[in-house]
Amino acid sequence: MDPAVLYAEAVSALNRNEFPRAFELAAQVVRTAPNHGGVHFIGGVAALQMDRVPQALALLQRACALSPGRADYHAQRARALAAARMFREAIEAADAAIAAQPSDPLTLDTLGVVLTQANDHARASQLFCRAVEAAPDVATFHFNHATALMFAGELDAAEREYEACLALDPGYGRAHLALAQLRTQTPESNHLDRLRGLLPTAVPGEPSMYLHLSIAKEEEDLRRYPQAFEHLVVGKREGARGRAYRCERDERLFAALHRAFETIPRVASPSDSAEPIFVFGMPRSGTTLVDRILSSHPEVHSAGELQNFGALLKRLSGSRTRELIDPDTVDAAGRADLSSLGEAYIASTRPGTGVTPRFVDKLPHNFLYAGFIAAALPNARLVAVRRHPMDVCLSNFRQLFALSSPYYDYSFDPLDTARYYVLFDRLMRHWRALLGERLLEVQYEQLVDAQESTTRALLAHCGLGWNDACLAFEKNEAPVATASVVQVRSPMFRTSLERWKRYGDALAPMRRVLEDSGIPL
Repeated sequence: MDPAVLYAEAVSALNRNEFPRAFELAAQVVRTAPNHGGVHFIGGVAALQMDRVPQALALLQRACALSPGRADYHAQRARALAAARMFREAIEAADAAIAAQPSDPLTLDTLGVVLTQANDHARASQLFCRAVEAAPDVATFHFNHATALMFAGELDAAEREYEACLALDPGYGRAHLALAQLRTQTPESNHLDRLRGLLPTAVPGEPSMYLHLSIAKEEEDLRRYPQAFEHLVVGKREGARGRAYRCERDERLFAALHRAFETIPRVASPSDSAEPIFVFGMPRSGTTLVDRILSSHPEVHSAGELQNFGALLKRLSGSRTRELIDPDTVDAAGRADLSSLGEAYIASTRPGTGVTPRFVDKLPHNFLYAGFIAAALPNARLVAVRRHPMDVCLSNFRQLFALSSPYYDYSFDPLDTARYYVLFDRLMRHWRALLGERLLEVQYEQLVDAQESTTRALLAHCGLGWNDACLAFEKNEAPVATASVVQVRSPMFRTSLERWKRYGDALAPMRRVLEDSGIPL
């Protein structure tokens, strides 16, 4: 068949989201037109949509080499690099796309998403704004712009953009939930009538989940806790559809970590860098608060929630499994030479880091990697944030984490959440026994009740001198891209302490799981 006809069919298949067909047609055309950038581009985008990232990277790199002036080609390559968690390279590809002066809104939006994933929120917001200006009738562009504005602390502007999104698509569930979480709702100002009106026609699964979780948040703000918990349970049940989570999967992972680290291994040539401060702990335990306190210090930069260490360890281990961390990866990494890991990690954080003497990597689930971090980066500072077990479990169950990440599958059921906490607690006790004074555990409640003395101990552990700005973390203007984006822009508050007691008997089963496992409450 004429290659031009096949190419046209490939373009059409891609536009219809028929990705296997588009990939197959592109593979046919490339045999007769190996130097046509568009053919490689179609194959690369189709491969990326099918989650065949290595193939996508190879094809998109070839497309960019053949057509260096195409901003959309560079943008999709940046997207593929971000999917591979190669964020330094993703930023470089995004810069190449921006240099080509893109104007089409889809490319602008794609670049904004990539820069958001790479924690470059200021430039992402600019690109999302341009996408909205170019295509004001696309709801997703308004949503992405609103989220970037929220990260920057521009809550009024974010609210307007979320409402613009809903005006175009009243059923856009993520926008409803974002609006519910943007402020504390009041009897005079809330969205409950609108949300309840949408429930009868909500599609089961994610659309229903977003509405129920939005209602749960607003009912809680109005202190109607039984109603809030009812919608929370239903919403999370809807979100769990198709996930088939079983706690045994995480039990195997945690067992592998215990098995791999009877001691912290000695690395022949570890990195001597003292730049990184790793802040980790259960999600919703106060890690963002500690990050904001530390990054208020003039010698410290917040690098955000970096996936870099885990991605590098995965590649170094040689494990071919799909998950970023699993027993196979842990076992393989335990046998690998970790000599290059520390320096590779430091290099991967550039250019975002290196401007200040220290930087904070605040990925909560880095608690899984504490042993590897300690071995590869012996001068890195390790800070674990702890919080009352019931408050942590409730907060994890209340929160909707990234749906694309398997890290959080436990959080769709209250008992699974409690079981996961038990695994976490046991692992933290193991790390504390192995790491001793290298690991500082900061109690969230103590930070709230004795802010200055706890902050002084935190800074001393990190090798930092005292700075008054660390007590005024709410004035830190750096973007925040976590679930605590709204809270950490206010001074220290006590309203989140003992939140679990407001739900009464509804949390009794969760509490029994913790008590039966010997967790002190």
